[in-house]
Amino acid sequence: METVDTAQPPSEWQHSHAFDEGNPLAERLTKWVVVLTAVMMVVEIAGGWTFNSMALLADGWHMSSHTLALGLSVVAYAAARRFSGDSRFAFGTWKIEVLGGFSSAILLTLVAALMLYQSVERLASPGVIHYDEAIAIGVVGLLVNLACAWLLRGGHQHDHHGHDDRARGHGHHQDLNLRSAYVHVVADAATSVLAIVALFGGKLWGAAWLDPAMGIVGAGLVAVWAFGLMRDSGRVLLDAEMNAPVVQEIRDVIDASPLEATLCDLHVWRVGKGKYACIVSLLTTEDVEPDFFKQQLRVHEELVHITVEVNRVKNRASSSGRGMQ
Repeated sequence: METVDTAQPPSEWQHSHAFDEGNPLAERLTKWVVVLTAVMMVVEIAGGWTFNSMALLADGWHMSSHTLALGLSVVAYAAARRFSGDSRFAFGTWKIEVLGGFSSAILLTLVAALMLYQSVERLASPGVIHYDEAIAIGVVGLLVNLACAWLLRGGHQHDHHGHDDRARGHGHHQDLNLRSAYVHVVADAATSVLAIVALFGGKLWGAAWLDPAMGIVGAGLVAVWAFGLMRDSGRVLLDAEMNAPVVQEIRDVIDASPLEATLCDLHVWRVGKGKYACIVSLLTTEDVEPDFFKQQLRVHEELVHITVEVNRVKNRASSSGRGMQ
């Protein structure tokens, strides 16, 4: 038999489902990064095409996809904020930001494929490279990327400081949308460094093959970062969170309860940066209301939405039998 707590008036059960406070600083900084990246994208693509540098051109096309992805991050922040009070979103709008991060990871994968294709093509059919001009543009691109990374790093650090020590210890409080933007600009910076190294190598030692070769190395590096971001954001979107530390903490609370209860079902999923919802189903012979266990679980501040189902049985033997079903 399921027990429902009716001791409190309905108004006490109502609460907001906006479990994540958002990251307005990161949203504002990301907008600035979009503008800087878009300007530099145009300069690098034009320079790479004019001076026949595959490394520079690849970096420019790479930056163009980042401009799109960073714009997507801004849209995700805006959408999450706009629909935060929409009742259609059962557990808030935070996953819009995560979806933005996942989409950015897909774009990164496509960028890596494009860089690989163009680099192999240029390796097979090399052309004349205007090294001095290409190096100058590459250095400017690197400086812009470093400036963008510095801006986004500021939002990332603010996001870390805005959470309690418990969430920080668990390592699950990351803003995945901000992380995707940060990975994009860091990937840009890395490919800019590779392009500059390749161009210097070609200029000083006549090793023109370094230009497309570094494009291939950059493609591999971007693909690795894309996979990591896709894995982490995909895990959140699919609610694959049952290995999070908070799951064991819930089990420990039930095991340490002064009233004997058997945990027969548990579901945990993330609804914000370092914030979780859970459904706990218990079997017990005790005359106890669900709120008793809710109060015990609330000592873990990362649990922001707790649902407890208590099923009473007459004796231990019956409890064991029910628990195995």
